[in-house]
Amino acid sequence: MSKNKNQLHKLKKSLGLFDLFCISSGAMISSGLFILPGLAFAKTGPSIIISYLIASIAIIPIILSKAELATAMPKSGGNYFFIDRSMGPLMGMLGGLADWASLSLKSAFSLLGVGTFLLLIHSGITLISLELIAIALCVIFALINIVGVNLTRKFQVVLVTILIGLLVLYVIAGFFFIQPDHFTPFAPLGLGSIFATAGFVFISYAGLTKIVGVAEEVKNPGRNIPLALFLSWGVISLLYVLVLLVTVGLVDPVQLKDSLIPISLGANVFSGWGGGILLGIAALIAFATTANAALLTASRTPMAMSKDELLPGFLKKISKRGTPTLSIIFTSSFIIFIILFLTLENLVKAASTMILLLFIFISLSVIIMRESKMKYYQPKFRSPLYPWVQIFGIVAYGFLIFKIGVVPFFLAGVFMACGVAWYFIYAHRRIKREYALLHAIDRAVGIEPTNHLINEELREIIAERDDVAEK
Repeated sequence: MSKNKNQLHKLKKSLGLFDLFCISSGAMISSGLFILPGLAFAKTGPSIIISYLIASIAIIPIILSKAELATAMPKSGGNYFFIDRSMGPLMGMLGGLADWASLSLKSAFSLLGVGTFLLLIHSGITLISLELIAIALCVIFALINIVGVNLTRKFQVVLVTILIGLLVLYVIAGFFFIQPDHFTPFAPLGLGSIFATAGFVFISYAGLTKIVGVAEEVKNPGRNIPLALFLSWGVISLLYVLVLLVTVGLVDPVQLKDSLIPISLGANVFSGWGGGILLGIAALIAFATTANAALLTASRTPMAMSKDELLPGFLKKISKRGTPTLSIIFTSSFIIFIILFLTLENLVKAASTMILLLFIFISLSVIIMRESKMKYYQPKFRSPLYPWVQIFGIVAYGFLIFKIGVVPFFLAGVFMACGVAWYFIYAHRRIKREYALLHAIDRAVGIEPTNHLINEELREIIAERDDVAEK
């Protein structure tokens, strides 16, 4: 096979630090800032600011875990790859499905959010029109992703830059109109409501770590992935708190409670109808950036699973433009199905459950990779406070799943059962793969591992990551 033909089957390393920051930030800022604050205010009052801070702290364990795994194994479908190589193909199948489904659900939610916000601005829009708008946007974003990651990157960078600029302008202009009496009583429903609301708004931060799904397309991943994760977390967490501080200080508590357009209400206070419309446009941009980022990263998971023979081979094909065209089409089709057949509330809760299950798997993956003591597990970034950070994450995310409710957990369980069935029907006999858990077990019982396939694969990944010539 010629060199040029080989290159058609490789993803292009074209994403730099600022690109990653925009993908990560764009995946975070949507409903968590433009819809949820009004609903959260009804649950805890002005203390929603503390609830968002708690949720921001709760995401730290998974940031540390993913930063370590992504710098050790910067591969497409990152979450799937980490789980598969640490716990084996069956868990890889479940983790990959959870990752793909949660991202697809998030993209669908964001696309419906665009229509919902338009509905709030113009009440004449019907439910069918709302769904058609969401589907049309999904098709547009799919085409942008198919054309190439460079176009997707530029699209995301422009939109996120405009979005953050509008939010900073809102904070600066609104600060001078804050009414201090809006903050009393600060926690009218007690301390317990603050923590319960933190669980409710946790989904606002879940998009932060999605960039590990495109790790194979990142320049200098050992440096850029951790930096992008921490930069996005710091900037967007601060932005969330400042926007909420201004909004609570501007909007009458009676109006803010249960409002679905809280930021637009805040802009109305100091700039009238025009400011509300401008922040409504910011909301539409936010939903667009989240949907685009989720589709970009979600489409890499079926491709990675196809390469490992867990899914049919056609999904792994890379186009001349360096994009997994068929995987993008497959993922977009699933998103359209979700838009047509799932209600908004069930969609949000199912996505949250899938994300939290995935976070538990990732935390376990770090522990297994570390305890396997494999020679070529060499992350550029190592999680501090190991393993306590990961144990805390497992307990915290398990608790949040419990708080979400039985029905979403049941739906997630049915989805996982389908994944198990697919694995044993389609993939089980095709795959004989070594994984880190086997090494960890051998070490625990005092047996010297005799197979080195996983170590060899890690060595090849390190060579590619560090651009080391093979000898």
